[in-house]
Amino acid sequence: MKDVSLDIMKPGEAEAVARLQEAADAKKCWRCGCLHHSLAAIEKAIPMDRRSTALAVVIEEARQRLVPVQYDCLGCEVCFPPLAMNALQINDEACPNEKVDARAGWPPLPGSYSVLQFHAPVALCTLTDEKLAGETASQHWPDVSIVGIMYTENLGIERVVENVVTNANIRFLILCGPDSRQTIGHLPGQSMLALAQSGLDAGGRILGAKGKRPIVRNIGRDMVEHFRHTVEVVDLIGVTDLTSISQAVSACKARSPGPAAPWISTQSVPVISGYKPDKMVSDPAGYFVVYVDRPKRRLALEHYQNTGVLDVIVEGTSAAEIYIPVIERQFISRLDHAAYLGRELARAELSLGTGEPYVQDAAPEANEQITRTSSCGCKPESKEHKR
Repeated sequence: MKDVSLDIMKPGEAEAVARLQEAADAKKCWRCGCLHHSLAAIEKAIPMDRRSTALAVVIEEARQRLVPVQYDCLGCEVCFPPLAMNALQINDEACPNEKVDARAGWPPLPGSYSVLQFHAPVALCTLTDEKLAGETASQHWPDVSIVGIMYTENLGIERVVENVVTNANIRFLILCGPDSRQTIGHLPGQSMLALAQSGLDAGGRILGAKGKRPIVRNIGRDMVEHFRHTVEVVDLIGVTDLTSISQAVSACKARSPGPAAPWISTQSVPVISGYKPDKMVSDPAGYFVVYVDRPKRRLALEHYQNTGVLDVIVEGTSAAEIYIPVIERQFISRLDHAAYLGRELARAELSLGTGEPYVQDAAPEANEQITRTSSCGCKPESKEHKR
């Protein structure tokens, strides 16, 4: 005899039924991993003998309309399956439409990458091709966890390895796009393949790598070996065709062994917050005024003693031509002033090339003044109109 109590919907079930019905009626939902995932989660949380008749009917109707998954999530403005799960107060661990950037702590290192799906088994590295990285990331392939670039055979490789091994779901790293030119000599792609095949020698050099300086210093040998044993590096170096890359991703997904044993970090790097000094401290060696001499198409730097006496003018066509003699002749003695001078020379050099106006900026202080001052308290004005 039927339990008539099942015809009485519990709080939230009416909302859930309405949302599941909307999903069942929407053709785009039939092939979306979000509906597949949500139905499985609801069926697991609410067994058949605990479902109201209306809920059982709509689940069965939605089940009958499912077709093989073609995409993980479309990012719809209104996504019906998660609304149904919320109404039923089902807290599942990972809905397909959740992005990993909401997960604190992964990836651990910053870089030029786009995060897609935390639980996906494939990482894509387009090597030195930033455009290709953007194109592949925009595809939102459901089996790709992260897409990024890699320019160097040392620091670049270190960052990729650490960001990959800290997500145990990643079992494949596909290298595609162009490796750096032989004239540059970094060859990060070939060096990564060599690392995967042969590992490191006793000095941290990647065995068999042809890069200019393929030496790993900032990650331990244990992390490298974990990477080599849990992640397969797929060689598509030189390939830029999206169809070929997509096929490689699908092939990796088809033979994925599932998540690896998690990497347990044995080291941590402290992160500190930047700040500005409470007040400017004068440099005993003097101070500078930087300006752009447009008639001569040169940069000029005036060095003053702290008494206000101008003692030398340094001219050049680039920032480097200015700061090298400043350092060699010891016109500067404080590192904070050297950093400030480098920033201002870079701004002036950009102004010289673009034609945009340049006015020397104030030295950084916690309580910045409205008046623009130099790093040592003088009040420079743009001298372009005077020269």
